[in-house]
Amino acid sequence: MQPILAKLSEAVGSAHTLEELTRPLLEMLEAVTGCESTYLTSIDWPGGMQHVRIARNSHSDALEVPEGLSVPWADTLCKRALEEGRPYTNNVAECWGDSGAARELGIRTYMSTPVRAENGHVHGTLCAASAAARPMSAQSQHVLELFSRLINQHLERERLVAELRAVNAQLAASSRTDHLTGLPNRRLLIEELESLIGRSARSRTAVLVAFIDLDGFKAINDAHGHQSGDAFLRAIAERLTAVLRSGDMLARLGGDEFVVIGPGPALGQDASAAVAALGARLADCTVGDFDLGAQRIAYAGASVGAVAVDPRHCSADHALRQADAAMYARKRARAAVRT
Repeated sequence: MQPILAKLSEAVGSAHTLEELTRPLLEMLEAVTGCESTYLTSIDWPGGMQHVRIARNSHSDALEVPEGLSVPWADTLCKRALEEGRPYTNNVAECWGDSGAARELGIRTYMSTPVRAENGHVHGTLCAASAAARPMSAQSQHVLELFSRLINQHLERERLVAELRAVNAQLAASSRTDHLTGLPNRRLLIEELESLIGRSARSRTAVLVAFIDLDGFKAINDAHGHQSGDAFLRAIAERLTAVLRSGDMLARLGGDEFVVIGPGPALGQDASAAVAALGARLADCTVGDFDLGAQRIAYAGASVGAVAVDPRHCSADHALRQADAAMYARKRARAAVRT
């Protein structure tokens, strides 16, 4: 037993994956049981299938349980053993002769124990099989149950790690996303704009930046309430998203302010047409009627300031300040027309 304990300690201490843990366990299980085939299965309960996930076969011509084998759960020895509470037989043909899978594999001796979670859910089974009649000692039964618990503990750790990673991913996404519109927020905008500036400097192309301010948004909130105001912001976000080019990104900077960034023409080319087209496209899509559920409003459109910046001589903050200045110039021009 001492050599087994030494190998077990090494396997448990060095294993990072289920396979790294299970393969040495199967080798030890073979040594303890004398069975030429040892294997770990998983059970697909909704699909009604059992899958051999990891297997060890001692290269005997008499019996081999192939890794990757899938068998209908209803035809397995594991199902019969679980239902009857009978983890061992050295005469499968007499005990469970109705199992076609066992007949095809040539299994005579079968030993197993479920890999069961603390809540009772059975992940799968740990098994040993032989084409010959083999005894099942108390030591074999103990080792089977011990290895099963170790595998379950590893599966539980994997599940917890997966849950933690999912939670971390959600937290990371929420910290970079505007909760109202689902758009990137200021933090993600700055990250992406810095990245775009770096790429554009290497490719020697301009960077287009458009700053969008929703004129009269406070009046909409005051007249119709915050719920209608929120619905208006979401509707504006949808309209702006619909007119983006494939390489553009729309972000909500905060309040009633949005920003669009994207690649521009090659440096040295006249960028005025691209700037004008971007500004017009974004401004035009904000004009018109908005159905806000209980309310319907006619909106005269947002003020949009668009610029093209040279990425070799411009930071993200500087680019945003230029676009913001262009937006305020546009806002003053619109106000002058109205008066």
